[in-house]
Amino acid sequence: MRRGNAGGWKGAKMMKVDGILFDKDGTLFDFRATWDVWVADVIGSLSGGDPVLAAAMARAARYDLEAQRFDADSPIIAGTNREAAELLCSAMPGRDVDEVAHHLMISAASAPLAPAVPLAPFLTGLAERGVRLGVMTNDTEYGAHAHLESAGVAAHFEFIAGFDSGHGAKPEPGPLLAFAAATGLLPGRVAMVGDSAHDLIAGRAAGMQTVGVLTGPAGREDLAPWADTVLPDIGHLSDWVGS
Repeated sequence: MRRGNAGGWKGAKMMKVDGILFDKDGTLFDFRATWDVWVADVIGSLSGGDPVLAAAMARAARYDLEAQRFDADSPIIAGTNREAAELLCSAMPGRDVDEVAHHLMISAASAPLAPAVPLAPFLTGLAERGVRLGVMTNDTEYGAHAHLESAGVAAHFEFIAGFDSGHGAKPEPGPLLAFAAATGLLPGRVAMVGDSAHDLIAGRAAGMQTVGVLTGPAGREDLAPWADTVLPDIGHLSDWVGS
């Protein structure tokens, strides 16, 4: 039995939401297992093997080269592809930002993926309950499609957007409201699920429910002020949706 856009299942137990909009990195995919590894390769490539330049880039990115780990306060974690390029170029005087941004886009599309949970059965289970699904990331739209296709789950989402899709970037609410408009759902019946304060601030601004997950660099204390609930990972959403 299907539900109406503004309500829950007719003749069945009311669900908390009719739609879920996921962040990508740190939410669908474990952040550190994916991006801590990727950025070490990026710094090595862009520095041309120059250890002094590599160290300067790592400082700008707030990335520990020895531990191969982002600092929790790195602006790259929740920033856009363009912002990451600008940050890295601050340590490479004279380097073209557009060229670096393109390099990041192409290399990020083949970053090693570590799904937070087995995605296909998880997403199938939500869809079978009538939940509409989307992804909004501050990565590029190109990168979002590449990663979701690589993981074999792109077809589960009826809305996929990056910071460059024309709706804006988080923490602004525009791209979240674009998902609600695309699916015909009331914002209050949508949950924004993410691993950073940017995700949850955007959700609050859009009038959505907000769910934090702990598969990114942020801790529970970082997410709790903006979240209706904080879960260990997205796998716990199935119970939360119907609770």
